[in-house]
Parts: sequence; C-alpha cells; structure tokens
Amino acid sequence: MRIEYHRVLLADRVRNAAFHAALQRVIVKGKTTVADIGAGTGFLGFLAAGLGAKRVDLYETAEIAAIARKLLRHNRLSNCRIAEVHSTDVAQPDRVDLIVSETLGNYPFEENIIATLNDARERFLNPGGAIIPAAVEQYVCPVVGERQYRDLAAWDEVGYGLDFAPAKAMSLNNIYVRWLERADLLDGGAAAKAWDQVRFDRKNKTTRAGEVEWKATRAATIYGLALWWVADLAEGVRLSTGPLDPRTHWEQLYLPALEPVTLTPGETLRARLKSTTSFDKGTNVTWALAVADAKGKERVRQSMDLEKGFLP
Repeated sequence: MRIEYHRVLLADRVRNAAFHAALQRVIVKGKTTVADIGAGTGFLGFLAAGLGAKRVDLYETAEIAAIARKLLRHNRLSNCRIAEVHSTDVAQPDRVDLIVSETLGNYPFEENIIATLNDARERFLNPGGAIIPAAVEQYVCPVVGERQYRDLAAWDEVGYGLDFAPAKAMSLNNIYVRWLERADLLDGGAAAKAWDQVRFDRKNKTTRAGEVEWKATRAATIYGLALWWVADLAEGVRLSTGPLDPRTHWEQLYLPALEPVTLTPGETLRARLKSTTSFDKGTNVTWALAVADAKGKERVRQSMDLEKGFLP
C-alpha cells in the first residue's frame, strides 16, 4: 500500500483529535491493555501508549506494518508490539481491556469492520472491556442539487446520432464519493434521517438494511441520495462525515437516481437501502426510490444495484 494514503489519514486533524479524545476518555494510566486492529502506521496504538496504556498490541497485515515497526522503534515505545497478521487469523490472542479500530471507509463497513469486531469482541476483549468506536449510525438524505446527476448524464450529449443509454445506466448504478454542499440536500440537510445503526458491544450482521420516507411539503426534484455516517467513539466523543460537520478526509456518498424524481406537496418519497459486505466478495449496495401520491398510490419506482455498475 502506498504511503500517500496514510499521509492523508494522518493529515486529518478532525479524525486524529476525535480518536485521541476517545482514547483519553477510556484509558487508565498503567492499567489498560489495548489492541489496535488494522493499525496502519500504528498511530492510534502509539497514542494509546502515550496516554499511559500498560500494553499495546498492534495488528496489521498490509505492507505498512514494516513502517509501523520502524516508527515504533524510532519513537522508543517499549510497551508496544506489532503482529503482521489480520486479527481474525490469530489463533490464541492475548486479551485486552480496550479494542480500537479505525477501519472505516467512506461507506463505513467496506473494510469489514463489522466482521472484524465481531471476532475481536469475542476473542480479544476482556469482560467489561470497551471498543472504539462504540457505535456507527448511517444517515441518508435526498439530493436536490442537479450538478452531480448532470455530470453522469453526459452520455446523453455525445451526439453524432449515437445512443449511449446502456452505458448511462451503468453510470447511474454506481456510487460516487463526493463532498456535498448544503444546497445539494433536501431542506439544506435538515431532512437527513438515520437508516441503520451498529453497536459493537454485541454481534452484528454484516448485511445492513433500512427504509426511510419523507413527505413533501413543497415541490422538489430528487436526483438521488446522499449517505454519510456518525461514529460514537466513546462517551461524549463523536466523529461525523456529514456535509455540515467539520471536514474530514472521508466524504459523502452520492447514490444517483435512474432519472430525476419529481415530488409535489403531499406526496411521499421512500428510500430503501441494503448493503452486504464480506472478506471474500467485498461490498455491494442496492438502493431503491419510490413515490406515492397523497392517497398512497405508488406512481414511481426505481431500483439500483452497484453490481450493475461494473464492467463485465
């Protein structure tokens, strides 16, 4: 893995400060043992050591583990040790009081944090121990700004008597990492709703699904959905990737509509989302939009699937 990716992570001061505050809230100097899972450069584990953790075990399977080992020696952190292995492959792990894992993506679960922490909670964590993050909640908001959709609809403007509709359909069955502005979102983002929550103090399903709805109070055109997440790292410490929150290296996700959806006052927009994530197959996301009139009769339905956006 290229070092540039990790430079971007460490340049994210909002992220760094939030995790430092969470570790500071949980660690008892000279007593707390810690496992940093998916340690990368070792930054979070090194923070834990600096805050007085009794022992810090770092687990990292990628090439960056070699850099983490150099950084450990360079910073003379004698209470840290690194295992170049994925935590799920450790046969008999030493138990700890605190697990920290920042294996979160723009889509929060794309790096398999659910499966990883299901295993770590059961095999690594002492009874009564803590996990950072403690929970992740996912939010969705209708997109009313046209600019994202307009870029994807460029297939319609190729010209020369050619029709690129099949290629356009693939573009619209994809997910795009974007930074969205207040003006891009229904009600300036105030319409955002939670559609999924995971708490890591229990076993969680790696398939996530949810449905939300909005009743239109005025006419609007919907060009898709925006997704982001909020993590409760520790009591009183939150980290958000939302467009109205302090900016991080993470951005929001734009899930396009197949075609713009018009709403009139009294109509209801429904969104249904589902994701599946596994170590073997990666992450797939599906999303659907439907509009029902004031009497409840459905007049629009669109279904999108990330798998349809991949080249064969």
